[in-house]
Amino acid sequence: MGHREDIIAACKALEADGLNRGASGNVSVRDGDQMLITPSAVGYDVIAPEMIARMSLADDSGAWEGPNKPSSEWRFHRDILRARPDFNAVVHTHAPYATILAIARKPIPAVHYMIAAFGGPDIRVCDYARYGTAELSAHILVAMDGRNGCLMANHGMVVGASDLTRALWLAGELEALAHQYVHTLAIGGPVLLSDAEIEETARGFASYGVQSKDSTE
Repeated sequence: MGHREDIIAACKALEADGLNRGASGNVSVRDGDQMLITPSAVGYDVIAPEMIARMSLADDSGAWEGPNKPSSEWRFHRDILRARPDFNAVVHTHAPYATILAIARKPIPAVHYMIAAFGGPDIRVCDYARYGTAELSAHILVAMDGRNGCLMANHGMVVGASDLTRALWLAGELEALAHQYVHTLAIGGPVLLSDAEIEETARGFASYGVQSKDSTE
């Protein structure tokens, strides 16, 4: 599949997993010096490859190619991809538990070792600004400094990764952490892992999974 088909598959997966509904949220993928991004106000049940908008990462005008205008959130997708060469995909969702914490403006602390996948011992909440604005982009970049995701005050979440498959995985993991944290708050609060324990987990992740024989010697 090409990038456009991958984006549509990602949108449908987000909806099937309950992380987005209708036309909420958006997905982008780096394509050389450009990005492909979901269109504005198109439901995931009718989205088609030709509707995916193409935009230059270097262009500040907001110009696009395609029959449909890009998501109103194109600016922070572009700015994240500009600022983070390690990212080739960005996923934004209004997942329920992440959004609950974003509304309460509660960052997620080290409630579970999986938080190490986000680059540190917490997931920050960026300051509020209206959707689609340069101010929101700036706030997101601050909250994502050294991180692979953040909560967006009174809005939702955003994650970035080296590819779209990993970005989708991170979106699911962030929602899982939010779900866990909300429920532990209801029973007296979590016992948090230390920064050292999260760093140990991060080192473990570096060698997690299928390894060649040479890599273990």
